Formats: sequence, C-alpha cells, structure tokens
Amino acid sequence: MSEPSSQPSHAASSAPFQSTEELAAGLPHSESDPLEQVQAELAALQAKSRDLADQYLRAKAEAENARRRAEDEVSKARKFAVEAFAESMLPVADSLEAGLVIKDATSEQIREGAQATLRQLLAALERNKVIAINPSAGTKFDPHQHQAISVVPSEQEANTVVGLLQKGYSIADRVLRPALVTVSAPK
Repeated sequence: MSEPSSQPSHAASSAPFQSTEELAAGLPHSESDPLEQVQAELAALQAKSRDLADQYLRAKAEAENARRRAEDEVSKARKFAVEAFAESMLPVADSLEAGLVIKDATSEQIREGAQATLRQLLAALERNKVIAINPSAGTKFDPHQHQAISVVPSEQEANTVVGLLQKGYSIADRVLRPALVTVSAPK
C-alpha cells in the first residue's frame, strides 16, 4: 500500500469546466451570494415592519375607541345623575304647587303642608346622598365641615361649637356647603 500524497490529485483537475452557478451551488449556503442573503433579510425585516405598523395602528385605533367610549359613559353618567336627582325633586314641586292652589288655607294647614313638603325634600336629598351637616353644641370645630361666623366667650372647651346658625350639606363625603356655627373662644 502506498501512502496518500499531499499533492493535489490530477483527477480533480481533469474534471469538466464548471459554471459560476454550479460553483455557487456547491458552496455552503452561508457563503452563497451575499446580495441574496441581504435581500432575504431585508424582505423579512420589511414584513416584520409592516406587521408591527399594522399592530400599532390597530392598538392606536383601539385606544381611541376606548377613550371615546369612556367619554360617552361619563357624559351619560352625568346626564342620568342629574335626571335621577330632578326626578326625585318632582314630588316636592308637586306638593308646593298643590299647597299654593288652596285659597282659603288656615295657618295650621299651611304649616302642616310645609312640614310634609320639607319631609319629602329631605327624603329626596337623602336618597341622592345629600346629607345634612348639623353639629350640636359641644362638638369639636371641624374647619372642613364648619364655618365659624363668630367666636364667643363660653364655658365650653376652646374651639367647640356653641351654636348652629345654618345647616351645612355634603354629598359623598364632599362638602357642598359648610355649617355656619359660632365657636367658643379660648379662655
């Protein structure tokens, strides 16, 4: 047996002539035409870019639709909240009108009618979460719910309510009008 020669074989050189395409086909794929690789990568990136642009436009449209729906819901909530409040006030208006129709009412009848109408009004306010702020004497002064009209000398501890001049009202823990009170002066 003879040892293999490190010299190139003459048999390979006797092979017929190969074209460039045949040579490129024989090379590994990564070494094939670099232009084709770049074009393939470019096409893939362009497709991905189109897909991302489409996803972006869909997300943008969805966000815009959600914003419009939220605005519509807020608008409807305001409209119907006022509608519900107005609806609860209608019986009060009816009672006042009915009282004014009576020409020969006695002062006692007028008083009873006014008291009944006031009860209707307070019930309607309560149904709509409008709560009276009605501090009694001796209650600690709260500047968030009370407005001090005057400070008077008193035997009570300083900064406590001495008297109520006008009730206040709140709705859902928000003060609509503070209670007008007189407050005890420091000793």
